[in-house]
Amino acid sequence: MTQVELAKQGIISPQIKHVAEKEGVEIDFVLEGLVSGTIVIPANPNHVNLAPCGIGKGLRTKVNVNLGTSPDFCDLDMELKKLQAAIEFGSDTVMDLSTGGDISAIRQAIINASTLTVGTVPIYQAGIEAIDKHGAIVNMTADEIFDVIEQHAKNGVDFMTLHCGVTQATIARLKSQGRITGMVSRGGAFLTGWMLHNEKENPLYQYYDRLLELAHEYDFALSLGDGLRPGCLADATDRAQLEELITIGELVKRAREANVQVFVEGPGHLPLDQVTSNVQLEKSLCHDAPFYVLGPLVTDIGAGYDHIVGAIGGAIAAAAGTDFLCYVTPTEHLGLPEVEDVKEGVIASRIAAHAGDIVKGIKGAKELDEQMSRARKSFDWETQIKLSLDPKRSEQIHERFAPNGKTCTMCGKYCAMALIEKYLNHGPPANE
Repeated sequence: MTQVELAKQGIISPQIKHVAEKEGVEIDFVLEGLVSGTIVIPANPNHVNLAPCGIGKGLRTKVNVNLGTSPDFCDLDMELKKLQAAIEFGSDTVMDLSTGGDISAIRQAIINASTLTVGTVPIYQAGIEAIDKHGAIVNMTADEIFDVIEQHAKNGVDFMTLHCGVTQATIARLKSQGRITGMVSRGGAFLTGWMLHNEKENPLYQYYDRLLELAHEYDFALSLGDGLRPGCLADATDRAQLEELITIGELVKRAREANVQVFVEGPGHLPLDQVTSNVQLEKSLCHDAPFYVLGPLVTDIGAGYDHIVGAIGGAIAAAAGTDFLCYVTPTEHLGLPEVEDVKEGVIASRIAAHAGDIVKGIKGAKELDEQMSRARKSFDWETQIKLSLDPKRSEQIHERFAPNGKTCTMCGKYCAMALIEKYLNHGPPANE
């Protein structure tokens, strides 16, 4: 039985118990969320070393790290180091987006090494293998796409991004809409090229029931991909994007009826004033399914600092009800990230997620900030460093100039808290 079927029968699986304990919520709360579809626990039984996480309403906002090789840079050892950085700095999930080298071997190595939830985008491998077998992506068959999906499921992939909402109707909207950046989803582009060349419907949409059967058999979660996500602010919240979102909403309902876990992917590039409305649209059109966004990126000119751009959008999105943030690194739009870029991206997204959790009233979020504030008031540097997202860096900065006394070197003896403590508790010093 799937996690959803167990929950409907009131059976408490180890995954449900683990999530409830980790989140500090009642088991019944997780059960009800799974049954209603507002919570998902991506946990493929074939991922044997998984420490599962829950994603959805009432739970801590989760963060994903993208890993994976490219045709230009293919180094499995490097990807495994990125995975360890993701684990060390607090990511909740990772996605293997490899397009170079032995894709199957790389994926299996990442799954074997990861205690974090692992996601993939199977259409990448299906398209690349079609080039090797048939000379072009457009020559792949529907059976070959589903064979790759099943291979990923057998390997232990916990959730898969599948661009089921890219349909002929969606493409027609895109053509009539007109965009600056067109389509920036690689998976969406693979499928669109196939559909236009073959003059057929998207196999993932046409044979959606076949996909649901696989997801049910292996109990992996569907992450319904946003093939029409905007790639720049000028393209945000247009007719093509919303056409796909409407279709995805219908597919969410069908997945739930099949007892398959499902969540929805979103943009992308959005102006600040459209972030909240995009979250509200997804929640309304997709029946309150958990929402997973890239960033969002709130300006197009942050190259080299897009982790900051994404954190700004991510904080607003999380506060508005987004459940899952895909990190953005400083190398976004520029090149493949290295280990240090992964670290920077994770921490930026975790800041955004936590800021949103404070607003949403997630259990324990505000309390962490209060603990930090009390430690600052009492000049308890050990606790401040321990509570920070990067304790090693915090300690290095604090000790940079070997401070004397209890205050830091920013204000020294003129520290506002130290001075006011004297006035409040002891009266003004005799020489003042």
